[in-house]
Amino acid sequence: MVTEEKLAGWTGPSSATEQEKQERTERMIREAIDEHDGFDGYRSDFSIYAKGSYANNTNVKSDSDVDIVVECSDALYWEEHDPAKSGRPSGSTPYTGPWTPEKLREEIAAALEKKFPGSVTAGSTAFEVDASSARVNADVVPSFAYKLYFSDGTYRQGTKVFKKDGTSIVNYPKLQLELGKAKNVRTNGLYKKTVRILKRLENELVSKGLTEEIPSYLLECLVYNCREEYFSLSTWRATMQGCLADIYNYTMRAEPDSDRWLEANGAKYLFHHAQKWTRAQVHKFAGDAWDYMGFE
Repeated sequence: MVTEEKLAGWTGPSSATEQEKQERTERMIREAIDEHDGFDGYRSDFSIYAKGSYANNTNVKSDSDVDIVVECSDALYWEEHDPAKSGRPSGSTPYTGPWTPEKLREEIAAALEKKFPGSVTAGSTAFEVDASSARVNADVVPSFAYKLYFSDGTYRQGTKVFKKDGTSIVNYPKLQLELGKAKNVRTNGLYKKTVRILKRLENELVSKGLTEEIPSYLLECLVYNCREEYFSLSTWRATMQGCLADIYNYTMRAEPDSDRWLEANGAKYLFHHAQKWTRAQVHKFAGDAWDYMGFE
């Protein structure tokens, strides 16, 4: 059984030393982009910012990698939520500037190689920068500005990320940050603490061979969907019992037609055929965690 004292100890963020390394890593990646002459004349069209667990302050020591977005707004990609009822402003013209997905990857690769010689690997989506004694591992994600237009003229803003094979995905990192902060405020700071507990619980289970590894982002999304009444309970064990019961029961049945769980960005369904995880995988993890916690 995992004690209340141990759970309380799991609520904190990564250590001050680890946070210092994370901040240094982010700063060095910003410097790499800023110093690269391939971006001369276009620097105002780029924004560089952290995303994921590090940006959302839900990371733990074994989840201390830094994800950095390099977003080009010179080119805007867009889609219609309902093509039959366009809400996109008229008068837009096709993009004719230099920033193709291939060009963006090429310049980011050159900038990182110059700053971190021999430490950069080009993945299918992001560039991986290896850790050193002074920094943590980092993923640098080449991205473009993206908008999903609704029929009433409003839009949802995210990023468009092109993979090396030409396929693309849409992410909403700033929405995740915004919604995570709001949920943390509503729960008096207990939402993010609960996320850290679940991540550390998963780490312990995996290290003991008691469950399969679950992506850190998925764990955050699962807690995001748990009922907020659990975050006001008097003990961390009670909070975890409620959250694990929610996760277990939701994944025990078929995906409902309505009231489906969303990713922590509030923009995508958490479970669908294209996800890297399945309901069965999450259901088993919730059961394994329940048993390890010693709940009846």
